[in-house]
Amino acid sequence: MKAFGKILGLVLLGLLLIIVALGFALTHLFDPNDYKEEIRQIARDKAHIELTLNGDIGWSLFPWLGLELHEASVATLTNPTQPFADLQMLGLSVRVLPLLRREVQMSDVRVEGLNLRLNRNKQGHGNWEDIGKNVPDPAEATASAPTPAQPPAEVKPEKPAQPIRLDIDSLTINNARVEYNDEQTGKQFSAESIQLSAGAIHEGASIPVKLTAFFGSNQPVMRLKTELTGNLRIQRALKRYQFEDMRISGEATGEPLQGKTVTFSTQGQLLVDQAANIAEWTNLKLSANQLRALGELKVNDLDKTPQLSGALSIAQFDLAKFLDSVGNPLPPMAEGSLSKVELVSRLKGTPTSLALEDLNLKLDGSTFTGRVAVDDFAKQSLRVQLKGDTFNADNYLPAKSESAKGASAARQAEVQNSEAGAMAAGGTTPLPEAPTKGAWSTDKLLPLTRLRTLDVNADLAFGQLTLSKLPIQNAVLKASGIDGQLKLETLSGGLYNGSFQANGNLDVRQDIPVLALQSRIKQVPVERILQAQGQTPPVKGQVTLDSNLTGRGNSQKALIDSLNGTASFVINNGVLLNANLEQQLCTGIALLNRKTLSGEQRGKDTPFQELKGNLTFRNGVANNPDLKVRIPGLTVNGNGDVDLRVLGMDYRVGIIVEGDQREVPDPACEVGANFQGIEIPLRCRGPLELGAKACRLDKDGLGQVAIKAAGNRLNEKLEEKLDKVNPQLKDALKGLFKR
Repeated sequence: MKAFGKILGLVLLGLLLIIVALGFALTHLFDPNDYKEEIRQIARDKAHIELTLNGDIGWSLFPWLGLELHEASVATLTNPTQPFADLQMLGLSVRVLPLLRREVQMSDVRVEGLNLRLNRNKQGHGNWEDIGKNVPDPAEATASAPTPAQPPAEVKPEKPAQPIRLDIDSLTINNARVEYNDEQTGKQFSAESIQLSAGAIHEGASIPVKLTAFFGSNQPVMRLKTELTGNLRIQRALKRYQFEDMRISGEATGEPLQGKTVTFSTQGQLLVDQAANIAEWTNLKLSANQLRALGELKVNDLDKTPQLSGALSIAQFDLAKFLDSVGNPLPPMAEGSLSKVELVSRLKGTPTSLALEDLNLKLDGSTFTGRVAVDDFAKQSLRVQLKGDTFNADNYLPAKSESAKGASAARQAEVQNSEAGAMAAGGTTPLPEAPTKGAWSTDKLLPLTRLRTLDVNADLAFGQLTLSKLPIQNAVLKASGIDGQLKLETLSGGLYNGSFQANGNLDVRQDIPVLALQSRIKQVPVERILQAQGQTPPVKGQVTLDSNLTGRGNSQKALIDSLNGTASFVINNGVLLNANLEQQLCTGIALLNRKTLSGEQRGKDTPFQELKGNLTFRNGVANNPDLKVRIPGLTVNGNGDVDLRVLGMDYRVGIIVEGDQREVPDPACEVGANFQGIEIPLRCRGPLELGAKACRLDKDGLGQVAIKAAGNRLNEKLEEKLDKVNPQLKDALKGLFKR
């Protein structure tokens, strides 16, 4: 028995020596380079690819089945002269015995100089679509008669294949390149200098991975340098894949960034569970230049329509500087605008939409809560529902251009010259000239191309909104827009203990936009509105204004020049500032009385109970045919035009007075019986800002008043004489002189 064991051992030893000898003979006596053509034919027949081996083939047999290829390329059989992939070297080895157990145990796998070219031609066909396809047989294509269909044979269900177990010591890819070219669109993408290294690859184990590459595109021109690190865990039986401690960092530059560079990084834990149809990204950290964010993302229903949920928190950062650092600077704004931005929100989305729910946004001291969503990425359908505490919209409007500043300065100089020479209280200076300088900018107001594609629905509310320097309390803004038609459903709120409301439409489908606006201002101090615009008010009082206006154009000047519509206004319990109309009227009466005023001038203002009228706008000029002012002791009527193009006015005003109402009146200003019922004429002309300071006695009209007064005096003398004559003749003569 002992001898048998010894003999068996010698036999096994002999067999092992024979196997080793055969392996040595195969690897040293058999040269695979002599069979390159046979190998190429096998690749054609079995894999349906065109394999070109320009370099040597190295190999080993036992215990590692080793292979090393040099200078190889691969093409499809449909286009064998155009390789879609080539490499400088591929080296790998596999243990022989584990292959019999469907286990792949590999040593180091190395790939050098891999170059993969993917191309989609003008017909939309990609060269990768033919990989593995055989060339069709012409003889089969021209067969004269089809083969009768045979009934399908009964197919027995196959047992599911057992997954091959992977066991690789390491994987290294050096200096690889992948490029994609689309001839239909002209777009090109590339990944160059790809360096990939992975540690031991075992099922269910943590695999350290590091990848670096340079990415580029031509439409737009972009260049991206990136590095990926982390630990990959693969559990194929569970259909579960994890990327632990993942970190991506790099730099980007290109046309969209206007030559600027973005430094970015992101990290977290990734999980894809195909069995549960979920994907998660937890412990998400993101940075891009000044921006820092935290969050988590989860996607459900991977096998259907994926549903995104999660949360996002962006730490306070300077949005203006961030946008400038990524090549998208904003127009000049007020100092400090968009310098403190902070956001916290829940996320909800699909492949075509994204919503920020339970949004809390802090913007330069203002706080907003609500919802912002893009319902459709393709249509850019924006939906906004926000409530804010306070918000100064003026801080985010672009500053005036130099041309607009120049036009404004020229007109201000014209107004100041007119005001300096007005001396309205005395009423002795010449009538101011009508202004000629334009008051409005020619700068473009609206981005028409962007507005035409806008699909928006906004519902905003503010505790206090500052707009055009006006503090609007409890403001509400509702607006919508689609297909180039924008609608202001309402803009309303409280203003200086009064209220206002506006609505309108803007049509930007044509090259020249069309605006229609309706507004109502109720019991708002008019002087507060003017003071907020930096103007010295010529009048005080509670104004109520209703207007319905239309305009065309894409600048202030174009809109004003085309302004048409109607308006009505009432100012109650007001004061005409720096304009004593009664004093001017006394001056006119003194002239009619041929006397000189001896008393000192009284107060410089003129209070009134009501000032009202109606306006009809035609191409920027408003005609006011029925101006009426109620002043104690005076009856005022007027008519004229307000030229909004230059903010000028030209009025004729008639005033019926009772004369000096003081206990001791100025004798020159007494209204005798000769002036009872006579209307004293004024002419008001000049910049609108001057108000009543631009009014003077109308000397031509005053002559007509003198004639009428003379007629009254003559009529009185006739009455004395005719009292002694026939009364019928008296009445006839009185009527003659009253004509």
